[in-house]
Amino acid sequence: MGLRHGWKPGCVLQMMVLLGAILFSTAEWEQAIAAPADTASAAAVAEQKAPEGFLNIVFSGGITGFLIVMLLVALSIGMVALIIEHLLSIREPVLMPPGLAENVQKQLLAGNAAQANAVCENSPSFLAFILQAGIAEVDGGWNAVEKSMEDAAAEQSARLFRKIEYLSVIANIAPMVGLLGTVFGMIFAFQEVASTQGSARAADLATGIYQALVTTVGGLLVAIPALAAFAVFRNRVDQLVAEGAYIAQHVFAPLKRRRNSRRPPNAGPAQAGAPPPPPQSES
Repeated sequence: MGLRHGWKPGCVLQMMVLLGAILFSTAEWEQAIAAPADTASAAAVAEQKAPEGFLNIVFSGGITGFLIVMLLVALSIGMVALIIEHLLSIREPVLMPPGLAENVQKQLLAGNAAQANAVCENSPSFLAFILQAGIAEVDGGWNAVEKSMEDAAAEQSARLFRKIEYLSVIANIAPMVGLLGTVFGMIFAFQEVASTQGSARAADLATGIYQALVTTVGGLLVAIPALAAFAVFRNRVDQLVAEGAYIAQHVFAPLKRRRNSRRPPNAGPAQAGAPPPPPQSES
């Protein structure tokens, strides 16, 4: 009687358990082999991690980025120095010293033009310069005095505007310097693409671009307060120049009224400048 061979349920179950154990051990073996590779790739990603911190970003841009950032720092220092200087010098007590107008007016009413000029020399300022110009023409009449003071006020106001113009220059230069840094960063990014024949990753390009954008941010951080300060000081100069011109006119107003009161009634402006009558022909 021959033996009959067949698959029993117990044998099938044993075969399935054995196959599962083999597959599980194979997966664990592959995981163990892949672990060093994953560790190496993680280390590489950590090494390629973008630099953090302002100084790290500045120095990561190379010598070009460093020079551009240093130029922006120099512009910011100059801006702060100019703002502090203008806050101290463009003030009403500095441009129009208290008591100067009253003292000059008192000396002019007393007929001491030389003493009035000395008072202005002892208090050099915007108002003193205008008053000195008027005192120099006091013998030429009111029209000469007024014209001289207008010219002096225009000259001094132009000098003050030229003084604050440097803030406008900084406000215009700083964004251009930042844009220059951005252009350099874009050049370096596309140079990376060319050197790798287009195989550069997006992360490599993004690193160069955001490092370049740091200079643009720096330029705007310098330009915005510089432009705001320029607008504030320009309005202040306009206001103080108008006030100084009005005070100067007020100083010479009593002198003008006194001279008009001393003019003979029949000596009007038209008669003073009228041509002589034509000679009468002898009959």
